[in-house]
Amino acid sequence: MIGCCDRLRARAPALACALALALPAPSRADAVLDWNDIGVAAVAAARQLPPDGARTMAMLHVAMFNALNAIEPRFRPYGSALPVAADASAEAAAAGAAHGVLARLFPEQRAALDTALRSALQRLSDERGVEPGIALGERAAAHCMALRARDGAGAANVYRPAAQPGVYVPTALPVSHEWREVKPWVLERPAQLRPEPPPALGSAVWARDYNEIKALGGRESAQRSAAQTETARFWAATGVATWNPIVRALAQARPRSLLDHARLFALVNMAASDAFVAVFDAKYAFNFWRPVTAIRNGDIDGNDATAPDAAWLPLIDTPLHPEYPCAHCISAAAVADVLEAEFGPGRVPTIAMTSSTAPGVTHRWERIADYVDEVKQARIWGGVHYRQSTEVGERMGRAIGRLAVEGTLQPVR
Repeated sequence: MIGCCDRLRARAPALACALALALPAPSRADAVLDWNDIGVAAVAAARQLPPDGARTMAMLHVAMFNALNAIEPRFRPYGSALPVAADASAEAAAAGAAHGVLARLFPEQRAALDTALRSALQRLSDERGVEPGIALGERAAAHCMALRARDGAGAANVYRPAAQPGVYVPTALPVSHEWREVKPWVLERPAQLRPEPPPALGSAVWARDYNEIKALGGRESAQRSAAQTETARFWAATGVATWNPIVRALAQARPRSLLDHARLFALVNMAASDAFVAVFDAKYAFNFWRPVTAIRNGDIDGNDATAPDAAWLPLIDTPLHPEYPCAHCISAAAVADVLEAEFGPGRVPTIAMTSSTAPGVTHRWERIADYVDEVKQARIWGGVHYRQSTEVGERMGRAIGRLAVEGTLQPVR
């Protein structure tokens, strides 16, 4: 597993507080790649939680896709079709759509987003159809915002902690509880892919997973290698910055049209957004305990093979939501399935990525599946997910990726 990673010194990504001051300037002469980078930075500056950031990136890329597809109608649009606008500049339309979505979602970042749009349009000063392109992009942004206006994101957190009258329980509410009811992009309903329950506490699978993570995922583990520790910390990073750089790297390695770029990024980010809908449906349906809870209470699970450790702590911080299944794993697998449909399951141009939670480290992969495998292992080594949970998460994510590829934005025949 670790053989697929190359650990090189690299400049660490900017912190979210710096992102709030200046968004990346468009630089690649490809509006889809430019505004993907800008969108990831805007999500970080807004400090959105991973599910909300995934929704933002899906909206951004669906709007760009619909705008470009109105200029060259090669695919079925998402939602209703926009009027054909063959006289519009494709670059201007994509930039206008992306800016329109982000400016509506993040009005506090409007000045930086306006500057990014002006910079993008300066490159198009000699191109025809710029003004019609911007107008088309604005229509696409408004259309996408209307599609998601009442999708359930941002609803009140109504999680009810288990309690006995008068007895203290921890008062921090778990996060993303509302996502179990958010309207999906490609799934028919949130519970469509709800998996089987987690392993029974008296089972051999439970004992295997419990003892593996107890040994390898603890903060003071003597069995976890230095490479495994680094990988766990690398993948303590969450959200849109953990998959969009991978898509950008692969997209730049194979020449394609602006519309084809837009479709790829839209499919990836819709699949990733639906991965959060599906995983939080399952997490709150099963409400399964995290390793830090289970291992400190190993004497009450009814399994003689699970000895408790009252002082056990995970290597990385435990996410503030139920354990089963693994959210990192489902989003990585959903992204991977879309990418493998585009680039194949074999060797690809080397993918390199850095992480804000492992400064100075670069990981590299030559197969998309290796990226998914590393994410799965990292959550075990970090002490936050059991092996069965990572496997179920991957299976669900790949099913979502297939639904996106096979049922959305299909070519017009």
